[in-house]
Amino acid sequence: MILAGDIGGTKTTLALMAKTDAGDLTCVHEQTFASREYSVFDDLLTAFLPANVTLSAACFGVAGPVVEQRCRTTNLPWVLDAQLLKQRFNIERVRLLNDLEAMALGMLQLPEHELIELNPNAEAKIGNKAVIAAGTGLGEAILYWDDSRYHAIATEGGHSDLAPTTAQQDALLVFLRSRYPDHVSYERVICGDGFSHLYDFLLEHDFANACLAVPSLHDAEQGDRNAMISRLGLAGEDALCAEALRLFVEFYGAEAGNLALKTMALGGVYIGGGIAAKILPAMQNGDFIQAFKAKGRFQGLLDKVSVKLSLNPRTPLLGAGYYFC
Repeated sequence: MILAGDIGGTKTTLALMAKTDAGDLTCVHEQTFASREYSVFDDLLTAFLPANVTLSAACFGVAGPVVEQRCRTTNLPWVLDAQLLKQRFNIERVRLLNDLEAMALGMLQLPEHELIELNPNAEAKIGNKAVIAAGTGLGEAILYWDDSRYHAIATEGGHSDLAPTTAQQDALLVFLRSRYPDHVSYERVICGDGFSHLYDFLLEHDFANACLAVPSLHDAEQGDRNAMISRLGLAGEDALCAEALRLFVEFYGAEAGNLALKTMALGGVYIGGGIAAKILPAMQNGDFIQAFKAKGRFQGLLDKVSVKLSLNPRTPLLGAGYYFC
């Protein structure tokens, strides 16, 4: 039995998986927990694992940097240590992966009907692939092709410097520096909170009148402000929200193109995370792929690169499960 986990700051999903004769994995038991209800990861494991289960391997995708098989989670007071987990489970095959590393491996397991191609000019090629995923934060990973198989490589590329490409984006960078004077990264705009940052910037620069349905920045009791902005923008019910959504997609596409160039991901780019599928029409209307390809002399190189959006929210869990297979 394989124990797989997708560990995030908001929720953690654990699954027990069994390997079939055909080499596939089947889920025996799966459960999702509110991460913040547990002070330590071991308490969550105790709540999930049956008393007499025997494990052959365990792998966890964790939202945070994994250094020497140890991770202090970014948004939780947890410390995960592979060596201690080996002792707890009495097995040697235990692995901690960055959550995007796990997602990258999971992308390789998805059937085509769970992927949507965003590039109408895409041509299938063998080579490196890249993964980018906006959710609570912005994650990026690489799938390196060694001429026989793929190897997932974690990165913290979402924290690289924001690079404006238009006069409007130049003004946005100045606005964001007033909020984050030490450093402005792509994650400040390509994540859930990015919708609020973009909305507030547009409001301050008199793009349109404030939307009465959108709560103020400090009024958290009125619901998820970011979700409200993206929903109204997607429905076209408010001009300010619609422009915030357009800007979000424009930045998303530009950074996906940057990642493709930096990794020579001629084998394709995968789009994961919880946001992309929720704003699917905006991701498909051409703004994303136009920004993806807008790289001057290298537009021709990116013109045929496949860009596929994942519809499966369990991708990191699948990657963790298949790590030892």
